[in-house]
Amino acid sequence: MKLLQISNYYPPHIGGIEQVACDVATALKGSVEQKVLCFHHEKGDVAETVDGVPVVRAGTFAKVASQSLSFSFGKLLKKTFREFRPDVVIFHCPNPFEAYFLKKQLKKHPACKLIVWWHLDITKQKVLGKLFTRQSRWLLHRAVKVVATSPNYIEGSAQLKSVREKCTVIPCCANEARISVDDAVKARAEEVRREYAGKTLLFAVGRHVPYKGMEYLVRASKFLDDGYAVCIGGSGPLTPELKKLAEGDAKVHFLGRVSDLDLKAYLCACDIFCFPSVTKNEAFGIALAEAMSFAKPAVTFTIEGSGVNYVSLDKVTGIECPNGDAEAYAAAIRTLAENEALRRRYGAAARERVQALFTQEKFAEHVHALLAEL
Repeated sequence: MKLLQISNYYPPHIGGIEQVACDVATALKGSVEQKVLCFHHEKGDVAETVDGVPVVRAGTFAKVASQSLSFSFGKLLKKTFREFRPDVVIFHCPNPFEAYFLKKQLKKHPACKLIVWWHLDITKQKVLGKLFTRQSRWLLHRAVKVVATSPNYIEGSAQLKSVREKCTVIPCCANEARISVDDAVKARAEEVRREYAGKTLLFAVGRHVPYKGMEYLVRASKFLDDGYAVCIGGSGPLTPELKKLAEGDAKVHFLGRVSDLDLKAYLCACDIFCFPSVTKNEAFGIALAEAMSFAKPAVTFTIEGSGVNYVSLDKVTGIECPNGDAEAYAAAIRTLAENEALRRRYGAAARERVQALFTQEKFAEHVHALLAEL
């Protein structure tokens, strides 16, 4: 079998969709002949091999409404169909630009089977979303299978509901490389604990964009006393606003972009993992699953139709709060901070949930079963 994955980007570019595409490729190594076609974040096309998988990156000239644009993508896709002749295409949605060219090729190659991996609905870009609706319907109709990352998203997406009989759930996974702990991580974690000795350590990490909700964590900090330390990793367009919002609050520490070693160290060292995303743009929460694998209780918001509340269960693996309610978020943090037994119970349950549902091994089983159905 020849398998072509089409994604927005691909590692080492960092992102949830990119990580899933990589996890699919890793799961299928040695069992299928595969190739990945995606965008390059700069001008100029690049063909390379990443961990044994051929990857073709189409150079981009602009980005509009989070959508990369490329002069060469259409030609590269046509060439890939002509020379590689894929039996199966896994298309990672949403990506309207790539979908336009994929539709053309699929019409010319009716025997090629399409799997649509539906990561999230387009919610922010209203005009783009409307333009993509007809395209999405065509793709979903053409697909032999549609993959969602949680049952919550199937029920919360009007477009997925229309093809429910084609839908299957394959949860994202906590990648082994990102959660493995060695002596260097343990040593760094001890340094972090010493730095914040005597404090309840809260940790959050993610891009500083609106849907990640870091604003609400900063606001929640104002309802906490000085016995807490709030460490926020990552960066983004909202970083200056977040720092301004946190002015005068010595509890809040912005770490910037954290290395893999520091990420693991802070996950080891923290008492509570904060995951304050507020919209369906957070379709699953890979970072949440990774933190849970470290046996950390999570504090989340209720997000209708999102998989976040499927990954972490309220009063089982953490505490779920009314969406955007910073005071309730702070109260949930205090509840966990003041009850060590509860933290340990939720943390243990979190780790068990990851091991039962969100490991690389489970993910690989799901991917192989998906292809076996074809």
